[in-house]
Amino acid sequence: MNKILLLEDDILFADTIIDLLQDAEYEVTHVTNGQSAIEMTYAHKFDLYLLDVNVPIIDGMTLLKELRDSDDKTPAMFLTSHKSKEILKRGFLSGADDYMTKPFDVDEMLLRISAILKRANSTATDSCELLHHDTLHRRILYKNQELDLSKKEYELLLLLMKHINNTVPKEMILDELWSSSEGGSDGAIRVYITRIKHLISEINIENVRGIGYRLVS
Repeated sequence: MNKILLLEDDILFADTIIDLLQDAEYEVTHVTNGQSAIEMTYAHKFDLYLLDVNVPIIDGMTLLKELRDSDDKTPAMFLTSHKSKEILKRGFLSGADDYMTKPFDVDEMLLRISAILKRANSTATDSCELLHHDTLHRRILYKNQELDLSKKEYELLLLLMKHINNTVPKEMILDELWSSSEGGSDGAIRVYITRIKHLISEINIENVRGIGYRLVS
């Protein structure tokens, strides 16, 4: 049985979510503030974090960033009433795997949770459908053939593979691929994405408008 930590300070809403998750055979631990959530992550291992953003003591985004900084890679999804793109960006940059805005369809929530857990349980960390990362020779194979990639294209495609099915924010791409002196840009990212798409036509790389890019398996 998968274990879920739910951070939600709206008790009535939390009770509804808990009932749905338990009916779907998940084990749920509920906390109402960020400090209690951190303490729970130290004491127990969870398979998924479901986090509200505006909660007492430590907000959900700060909480998740602290967990990621401490190398906690547990999948996480935000459930929040925030709808602005800036908040959405912050959510992904803090380490979220997914994001749903209230009110949302509960069946969709359960489907997304199932998809996140399925991806987390996958052992194919260096492979993605028709792509394979040869770590020894630092190259990426497509249909068992080496791709003719520049250094930046290689690093970008590898970053997308490592975060398969999750949105990689443009800010993260710029931080990972360009030093401050090189001055990367959104336009440069688009050029490399276009080039990679031409090389691997059967692989779907989605542009999440205003946020970043996602490699879809």
